[in-house]
Amino acid sequence: MTEKEKMLAGRLYISHGEELFGERQKVKRVYDRVNNDWHLTIEEKQTLIKSIIGSYGDNFYMEAPVRFDYGYNLHVGHNFYANFDCIFLDGNRIDIGDNVMLGPRVSIYTASHPIDKDVRNALYEFSRPIKIGNDVWIGGGTTINPGINIGSNVVIGSGSVVTKDIPSHVVAAGNPCKIIRAITADDKKKWENVLKEEKAIK
Repeated sequence: MTEKEKMLAGRLYISHGEELFGERQKVKRVYDRVNNDWHLTIEEKQTLIKSIIGSYGDNFYMEAPVRFDYGYNLHVGHNFYANFDCIFLDGNRIDIGDNVMLGPRVSIYTASHPIDKDVRNALYEFSRPIKIGNDVWIGGGTTINPGINIGSNVVIGSGSVVTKDIPSHVVAAGNPCKIIRAITADDKKKWENVLKEEKAIK
């Protein structure tokens, strides 16, 4: 197997070979232009970002600056928004559903390193896929670690470090991220009433 094949299979691999290093440099040249060329229009920046990533749905938008390892392992659904300074270390797949919002400086890491110092110092690493469901809001400064699954209808509080799977229909926060409470019908009623009152203001 090539180092790329090992990476995608979740096995130990070395990332500094010609193929993987070259791919990272190629995508870096694109996102560096997105991040630093202020002559580009918003539409041109979004087109360049879309040329990097694996797949995307309707109503896709990422604020610059943004960074990727490879780009092609990131797959997002419809109505996706990422605020400034998001990082996607996508050595393995990152699958994100519909209606997902990322706050500023959200970091999603599939990449990790062995705990044993000798194996780690031999430059081996590994990657684990991450999956995020539909209707998820991830607060600014959150870090999502390798191999994590986050369900649907979830709110992750800002500054969280997600080290374990998060089920659907909850608010979770903290370091390590833990479930704070369920999202209930009362939440829906409350926010529908708030919206109704706002719309009534002339």
